Amino acid sequence: MSDIPYLRIGTSYYRIVQVPTINNQFNESLIKWDVSTIIQDHERKYLTEIPKYHGKICFPNHFNFSKEIHGFYNTYSPLTHQPEKGEIKNTLIFFKHIFGSQVEIGLDYFKLLYEKPDQALPVLCLVSKERSTGKSSFLKYLKEVYGHNMSYLDSHSLNSNFNLDWGNKLLLGMDEAFLQKEEITEKIKYLSTSNKNKIEAKGKERFEVDFFGKFVMCSNKEDSFIKIDSDEIRFWVIKVPKINIEDVNFLEKLINEIPAFLHYIRLRKFASERKTRMWFTPQQIYTPALKKLVSNNKNRVEKEIAHLLFSVIEKFDLEEICFGIMDLLNALNKSRIKTDLTQLRTLLKTNWKVIQKTNSFKYQKFSILSDGEIVLLDTKGRYFTVTKDFLLKNFDELMTY
Repeated sequence: MSDIPYLRIGTSYYRIVQVPTINNQFNESLIKWDVSTIIQDHERKYLTEIPKYHGKICFPNHFNFSKEIHGFYNTYSPLTHQPEKGEIKNTLIFFKHIFGSQVEIGLDYFKLLYEKPDQALPVLCLVSKERSTGKSSFLKYLKEVYGHNMSYLDSHSLNSNFNLDWGNKLLLGMDEAFLQKEEITEKIKYLSTSNKNKIEAKGKERFEVDFFGKFVMCSNKEDSFIKIDSDEIRFWVIKVPKINIEDVNFLEKLINEIPAFLHYIRLRKFASERKTRMWFTPQQIYTPALKKLVSNNKNRVEKEIAHLLFSVIEKFDLEEICFGIMDLLNALNKSRIKTDLTQLRTLLKTNWKVIQKTNSFKYQKFSILSDGEIVLLDTKGRYFTVTKDFLLKNFDELMTY
């Protein structure tokens, strides 16, 4: 590849620059450069030496890499580390620490990143309330291996319409992840299984690209960093234990072993075969940490229901509230709280032990209007009754607002 830091893509000129990040890393970026500035800096004849391409493309490949593909400029970056036989003792210890009993699947995951970068993979979530576990070090390690092809994200980045800086990366790392907005969670779910993405830059039209990004999230909020349902199969949640003896030079040792580890990964055979579009089956990546996260999500729905009912009671100065099962489901849907009739009936009859009227009677149901206003309407049906005292007794921590 030419040492000239400029490109002409289509009819526009660009300069390749290394943009520093707050994580002491650098992301390669193409910045539009005015042709008159290039002439001013290097004289006009310099323009004839600048490589020219029809357009941009992002084609991930860690072997036989080329910056030019059928006349297009490949924005994917070659890896700085190349396979080389050597010692990998520290790396294997690290992977065993991160993945525990699922270490073979963890090694398969890394092999897939390296050999099949376009393969869809589960959202890998490393969680622990404790510090000094190695979660953040795992992200830093991946960044060292995959370089410019990995980008660090936060909730603001995902919530923004502008995604030119990360929309075509192999790895999307999130440290201290805590995603409470439903739309951000839905975006991660969609992208984790999608092979297309819309790229948008400020002041530019959106355009579609092939998407092959994999999310890797770390969080110390192990039971609440994201809201997922019990039937969710796209998340691989691992609770990482605390490191007993901390070695401040351990990451440097891992980095020194990268060439040898890539050599090992190339020779190592897959421990698992592809059985789903995300390679692994839900059973293979199921963990107690995922169960805990889902269970907390169920508790969240219960708390949201209690909070909603208490809000109606407070608004209309009631001692009890009456509602039909569909009244409650409709209100929850308008509040973007995901649940279903089966879960509601189980919660009311089993958890709360609330008895439904056996016959239809008149009652005042609550309803949420399109502008968010809550009203009471006269109706008739089989309804449940929940008292203010019940809510205060069982959900008192939610009522102090």
